[in-house]
Amino acid sequence: MDAAQKPAAVPPEQVFDWLDAEAERRADAGLTRRLRPRPATSTELDLAGNDYLGLARDKRVAGAAAAAALRWGAGSTGSRLVTGSTELHAELEHELARFCGFQAALVFSSGFTANLGAVTALSGKDSAIVTDKYIHASLIEGCRLSRAGIAAIGHNDVAAIKHALATRRTQRALVVTDSVFSVDGDLAPLPELSAACREHGAALLVDDAHGFGVLGDGGRGAVHAAGLAGEPDVVMTVTLSKSLGAQGGAVLGSRRVIRHLVETSRSFIFDTGLAPASAAAALAALGVLKSEPELPGKVLANATRLAEQLTDAGFRASRPDAAVVSVQAPSPEDAVTWAARCAENGVRVGCFRPPSVPDGISRLRLTARADLSESDVDTAVKVVSASAPPRAATS
Repeated sequence: MDAAQKPAAVPPEQVFDWLDAEAERRADAGLTRRLRPRPATSTELDLAGNDYLGLARDKRVAGAAAAAALRWGAGSTGSRLVTGSTELHAELEHELARFCGFQAALVFSSGFTANLGAVTALSGKDSAIVTDKYIHASLIEGCRLSRAGIAAIGHNDVAAIKHALATRRTQRALVVTDSVFSVDGDLAPLPELSAACREHGAALLVDDAHGFGVLGDGGRGAVHAAGLAGEPDVVMTVTLSKSLGAQGGAVLGSRRVIRHLVETSRSFIFDTGLAPASAAAALAALGVLKSEPELPGKVLANATRLAEQLTDAGFRASRPDAAVVSVQAPSPEDAVTWAARCAENGVRVGCFRPPSVPDGISRLRLTARADLSESDVDTAVKVVSASAPPRAATS
């Protein structure tokens, strides 16, 4: 198009015609997505959600949420710096920090906004970010918004991370990783990453969404298990919507890190605070975890049992380091069909396809829970096996 030539005006009803072409392209690639509202109660065996400890419907947790809604109202009424901070938020932050072994914590409205706020506030145009290629989308978006120089490194490649840190051109650097990666459920080499950071004067930011409540002493998380909790150069983020069965997210770190986030993190400053009911639910769930420290072990035992039985059945199942077990599918279309057939037979499983899977391999994603029985695991394996498409099994 000539520089002086203006694009032709189109009628209002045609302005979004390009969306139809994009939808067709996604359909051709087997990447169509649909919302599937679930009822309040269901007879399906749920291995798709992230309610690892089975607390989302626990009467102690749900009751605390209901009581808080009646006392504090349905919403927080504003951002945390205006009217959105309540005594519940402060108590939750104190208890999270104490439980996980950090000086302080800051609660956000979601795990996504917590990661977004932590990455952007702790980096910037004068810093470098070194990440694992498999980090969660929320961390990726934080990196994109950070204005920092970014090096995305091959999965769990500590040597490459060391090289990226050694050759950076900025004084400040931040290494960003998941603790447990959400696709295959494998664990990051946190001690080695911490050593690399200290060798090269970098900070370490760990998203412990899938480790908190499952790994570490009493479920204190992968960061705690690695001996890094409370270290001055380590920051941990968590979600309250997985092991705690509630809603929201939090950043844990030193007092000066949390102070910096309060004063600079845009996803904290300009976002409405977490609803009091969700804060109360998370507090109650944390209390259950403290009183029942055996729950994390049950999650790990069920995940191991799932993976072993699926592997014995001939499927390419991941070895779980936490609650997540993935099973490779032959194609995106096969993954969708496989998951749908599982649901038709009473077992709900997750379905991960590109771009959610960075390696391009589509998968079923099964999540273990503490409240699964051996019979539940056996049923899940039978349904997954009976519903499998051709070429799904390796033997």
